Amino acid sequence: MNLDLYAPLVGYAVATSFTPGPNNTMLAASGAQFGFARTRPHLFGVGLGFGFMIFLVALGLGGSVARLPWLNLGMTLAGAALLLWMSWRIASAPVDEEEEARVRAPLTFLQAAGFQWINPKAWTMALAVAGGYVTGAAPLREASICAAIFALVGIFSAGSWAAFGVSLRRWLTNPLRRRIFNVAMGALLAGFVIHGTIRALS
Repeated sequence: MNLDLYAPLVGYAVATSFTPGPNNTMLAASGAQFGFARTRPHLFGVGLGFGFMIFLVALGLGGSVARLPWLNLGMTLAGAALLLWMSWRIASAPVDEEEEARVRAPLTFLQAAGFQWINPKAWTMALAVAGGYVTGAAPLREASICAAIFALVGIFSAGSWAAFGVSLRRWLTNPLRRRIFNVAMGALLAGFVIHGTIRALS
């Protein structure tokens, strides 16, 4: 990988990782509902899980998926269905803190890492990286560099969004405000899902 590509790659990682999307919406909701400590496995799962995804896609997995339209379609539709279900879960979450703690739990590290594989935004980013920043001259080294950049930026981004959610906890002590927040986060996530799915299928 040419050194001249590092700065644009870092810039792309920052721009895409910090902008709103399914991961960041869910992290903000988790931070608000469960606090930062309980959201840590979720945020590390996002950062490291997406870094691993970038690594595999940059090594050639992205090309394999692109050559199998039926697989791409199946993953897109399955991911969209699961994300819409998660949107509903967020929107309809209990507003009583004790009841919420009883019926819900934050995502685990493995759940958050696995989620990257059905996230339309994650696939768009990963395929763009493989197509625009990987020359193929040294596949393992280039894939490792891309993965490391996105993992580090992703962890920082995920932590920032989780901290944003935590900052809203005092404001969310009112049940009505919690309901408004939950519905807004659920609707936002659903909007990202629909937009991402349409882009993936177009």
